[in-house]
Amino acid sequence: MARQQWSSRQTFIMAAIGSAVGLGNAWRFPGIAYQNGGGAFLIPYFVALLTAGIPLLALELSIGKRFQSGAPGALAKLNKKFEWIGWWGVVTAFCICAYYSVVLAWVIDYVGLSFRSPWMEKAAADVFTGDVLQVSSGMFDLGGFSPIVVIALVIGWFCMWYCIRHGVTSVGKIVKYTVILPVILLVILIARAVTLPGAMDGLSYYLTPDWSKLLDVNVWAAAYGQIFFSLSILFSIMIAYGSYLSKDAEVTKDAMIIGFADAAISFLSGFAAFGTLGYLAQISGVAISDMSHTGIMLAFVTYPEALGQMPGGSLGVILFSLVFFLMLFTLAIDSAFSIMEAIITAVVDKFGWNKEKTTLWLCVIGCLASLIFATRAGLYWLDIVDHFVNDFNLIAIGFVECLALGWMFGAKKLRGYLNENTDFKYGVWWDIAIKYICPVIFLFISITYLITNLQTPYSGYPLSHLVTGGWGVVVLTIVVGVVMSFIPGKEDSYSNQHVHNEASNLVESE
Repeated sequence: MARQQWSSRQTFIMAAIGSAVGLGNAWRFPGIAYQNGGGAFLIPYFVALLTAGIPLLALELSIGKRFQSGAPGALAKLNKKFEWIGWWGVVTAFCICAYYSVVLAWVIDYVGLSFRSPWMEKAAADVFTGDVLQVSSGMFDLGGFSPIVVIALVIGWFCMWYCIRHGVTSVGKIVKYTVILPVILLVILIARAVTLPGAMDGLSYYLTPDWSKLLDVNVWAAAYGQIFFSLSILFSIMIAYGSYLSKDAEVTKDAMIIGFADAAISFLSGFAAFGTLGYLAQISGVAISDMSHTGIMLAFVTYPEALGQMPGGSLGVILFSLVFFLMLFTLAIDSAFSIMEAIITAVVDKFGWNKEKTTLWLCVIGCLASLIFATRAGLYWLDIVDHFVNDFNLIAIGFVECLALGWMFGAKKLRGYLNENTDFKYGVWWDIAIKYICPVIFLFISITYLITNLQTPYSGYPLSHLVTGGWGVVVLTIVVGVVMSFIPGKEDSYSNQHVHNEASNLVESE
């Protein structure tokens, strides 16, 4: 059966942007920028985009396109010994999708709640942790399920299945709406946020450069970390998306378009976030520097708190609450179903199963796996698993991937694949990025992460919690990845001799 392909270059670019632009753009980027020099952070951020984000994005798209296979298959065709790295990324993606789908469920709940906006009458924190999540006393106190979260979770998984039920054919139809709509909604939110009293103070806090921060190596590490997390690289998605490109696709140009579009939307999100925070600071009398809510709490507590006190009466609150949470829904759904598409692609390529049936069953399995995060202890599980699997695993996968592909296989050979069928060719700078810049940054962040987490338990959690939901899950992703690479697939072995021959020919022809 012929492999599916994107219906057009525009459809692929929109799908890739939809995958890259997610909830992290709406709440993670503004917070990272604020913590690391405000406007000055943009300098290391764009340096990181050009020296690591785009090179890695182009690398993953090119090997997916070249070998017409998901991450494990594409890496195995480079060298059979690399297959486990691809499965490590796929298993990591499954873990991320399991809890990301629950965040999507919270967003669905909040879209429904927006019609009455309870944060107008009671504390937004009480609405989130009490009414919606019904949070228990700790990680091992599961306390049953929060009914409204479970219902929304099933709805969320149905939406994800619907979007990918026919593979990239249905994805291509969906992204025409789910990529454009959040940008329109974001512009509406920005227009509202910057006209609120105190908004300029918030924007000043966001954009005023603290140039001294440029001398802090941790700020540069934060910039590279944000790029890696934001572009959907390192956990199989972009290799899978690249595998549905035609052989004559020009990934060198597309990687830059996708990378800069993601960065632009992140930057714009800061205007909405800090304009709103400036307003909240003015009416509450609490300085922005003293607001401790970031990440999830920014979206589900701080924002609703500000929305509930916006001028314009209840109708205005309801309207802008709907705009905000609909924006989050459209951001989340693209990223969520792209993760599942990467997982499905890897499994179908390995075993040759029917894709539509595999999609249905993997969505069912994913929904069941995500139920742990829908319990009353779900917030604790999500916090710990996200911290370890997302933060640590992606960086570790990146380090191993760069060593395997850049050094063992050869960055110059890979650049031969990358520069095929394009008049916009990457030069030696790309080899330097893959062989030196990216591995050094990955290694620095990994060591810093390990030292920090060993010296200070994350968020004060007991060791048993961190071992169970953190380090234990990290080890499990590696073990399952290795095991999957040894399970026989539809092909008894991957032949990579022709790959090396073709690579040599490409190098000689340059």
